[in-house]
Amino acid sequence: MRYDVVIANGLYFDGTGSPGRVANIGVRGGRVAAVESAPLVGARTIDAAGCWVMPGFLDTHTHYDAEVIGAPGLEESVRHGVTTVFVGSCSLGTVFSDALDCADMFSRVEALPREPVLALLEREKTWTTPEDYIAALEARPLGPNVAAFVGHSDLRVSVLGLDRSVSGSERPTAAEHAEMASRLEAALDAGFLGMSSMTNPWDKLDGDRHRSAWLPSAYGSWGEYRRLHKVLRRRGRVLQSAPNITTKVNALLFVLESAGFGVRKPLKTTLITAADAKSSPGLALAVTGLVGAANTVAGADMRWQTVPMEFEVYADGIDLVVFEEFGAGEAALHLKDQIARNALMRDEAYRRRFRRDYAKRFSPRVWQRDFYDTEIVECPDATVIGRSFGAVADARGIHPVDAFLDLVVEHGTAVRWRTTIANHRRDVLERLVAHPTVQISFSDSGAHLRNMAFYNFALAFLRLVHDAAERGAPIMPLETAVRRVTGELAEWFDVDAGHLRVGDRADLVVVDPAGLDGSLDGYHEAPLELLGGVSRMVRRNDGAVRATLIGGECVFEDGAFADGFGTRRRHGRFLRAGAASSAVDSADGATGEVAAAAE
Repeated sequence: MRYDVVIANGLYFDGTGSPGRVANIGVRGGRVAAVESAPLVGARTIDAAGCWVMPGFLDTHTHYDAEVIGAPGLEESVRHGVTTVFVGSCSLGTVFSDALDCADMFSRVEALPREPVLALLEREKTWTTPEDYIAALEARPLGPNVAAFVGHSDLRVSVLGLDRSVSGSERPTAAEHAEMASRLEAALDAGFLGMSSMTNPWDKLDGDRHRSAWLPSAYGSWGEYRRLHKVLRRRGRVLQSAPNITTKVNALLFVLESAGFGVRKPLKTTLITAADAKSSPGLALAVTGLVGAANTVAGADMRWQTVPMEFEVYADGIDLVVFEEFGAGEAALHLKDQIARNALMRDEAYRRRFRRDYAKRFSPRVWQRDFYDTEIVECPDATVIGRSFGAVADARGIHPVDAFLDLVVEHGTAVRWRTTIANHRRDVLERLVAHPTVQISFSDSGAHLRNMAFYNFALAFLRLVHDAAERGAPIMPLETAVRRVTGELAEWFDVDAGHLRVGDRADLVVVDPAGLDGSLDGYHEAPLELLGGVSRMVRRNDGAVRATLIGGECVFEDGAFADGFGTRRRHGRFLRAGAASSAVDSADGATGEVAAAAE
């Protein structure tokens, strides 16, 4: 029998946790048609000798909501073996609200340039219902598969309007509660994964109407949340959310909400984030232990998300979300005008306030607030490059806060610097990624374009596991690691992905373990023309992924994308929760030419 594609001689993993074995995989009609030890004949053959062949990775926490509309290939994920992405995270989305409201909700919190986002949505957004949103996505030349949450902020604004949604004194009427629940039901009927919400007050609106107000979801009461959770619980769908990341205390409320206590269905809940923060050593292991106990004793079904690598962030001047966690940082970021912002940062009273916030060592925080634990990587003043703000302060005989503010006032965003805020201890990170309550997730792909780049998180996880095994201190078997970033996620979220068995869609990645090296940490930038040409942080370690196939077609191989990828041909599809299919997609289903209007 002849196959469209044969992946030959690789160490094959099916995503179920079964041990790997050397096999040949035959692909026909977009699906796996054979897995054999004997040679197979195909129209084309990919020699995977020495490589690992596995299901494509799932990236379950992205903010690609704008990018997938205008650049649906999502190349930065696909080049790293990701074949399925989830959008609609952190209460955000573009389903119900109008373009202006969506742009104001997205831009500041996700560090995206507002004007290009607004222009894109005003030009492209024609839908106001879940079904029309799905149709709009599938009319585009999708690279990976896409699944979606309903964003609670999006939902809330569409019912209450933006003004009332961000008023602390306004509460939805009974009719408005019912309407939000009805719209959530409609989205679940259409196949959405569930709902995302946000209770963290860091996350602020952009624009001029309500600049620096919290995201609308954060103004919801627990009574409002519970009404919507009730829908999710009954339907067996997922709540994705974030507790107050600074204080962490209301995470206990999410635990109680998830718990079934033997008398009700558990609420499937996934939260950001379990990270070994420098500011709170020991907390990540404590909260994973707490949730593990709740899952066992109280009948909860709860998970924490983590990034399986050092949580390194970059900043241009003061433009970094961690400054939103204290008053002086919020005050500076509230000001869009650079002249006004500089005037504030020169003001001595403001500097005293900043120094007080910086010195509160035992206040709740995520950022460790240590300007000695930084490195300046770019600056017009070459004498400070490679030094910390603390070292610059010592040389100038001033406070570290003043050294930071002086450089930002003088050079603005031309001062680029970095720090690692979490996951800096390998032994703790290894314990985290092995914990059963932890999902390998939280890449934030498509957001924080100048701040971080975790697009290759799954490869970093495989490297972590592989390196531990090589030094004789294994974290978990390789087949378990593969399952953690494929089948385990697909099964928990209930989507048709993450497996590579006969009959499954041929969404797969060929990984060369020799490429799981220091190149995964390499710093690169690339312009994103879609959003005004902003130069975003990316990863370009193409030695790790030999090939990525989506819908049975090789879309990325040896560092290059297939002709027409992301512009003419649609490879991915919208994945509906609970609608796994064993039937081969029709010719105009998973792949094929897309309408000229969507090119």
